[in-house]
Amino acid sequence: MSDRAALAALAAAVGAFHLADRTMRSAQQRIEQALAGGEVDEAAARAYLAAVRRYFAPYEREAQGQLRHVDRELERLYLQQFNLAAERSVVAKRIEAVRGVLGALAELRAE
Repeated sequence: MSDRAALAALAAAVGAFHLADRTMRSAQQRIEQALAGGEVDEAAARAYLAAVRRYFAPYEREAQGQLRHVDRELERLYLQQFNLAAERSVVAKRIEAVRGVLGALAELRAE
């Protein structure tokens, strides 16, 4: 493998995950042993990279879908918050106007 350091860094990053899949776990063990022994050939590196791609690509797609969903929900909530804030402002102005009328009424009754 031409970039052993990059492969070792990738193996360390992948190794930080809890790998439930037996195939991926096995590929991880093989590359770690090869790296430890200093005997990583091109075929072993390509096989490991393919295993990593197969294992992680579906998770990335799933996470992107979740992120889109959360972003849509946040947008909906922001819009709802904006609308409620505007509605609150209108109601506060109405209360102020009504209090003015009631205050004028109270003054007229007092006379």
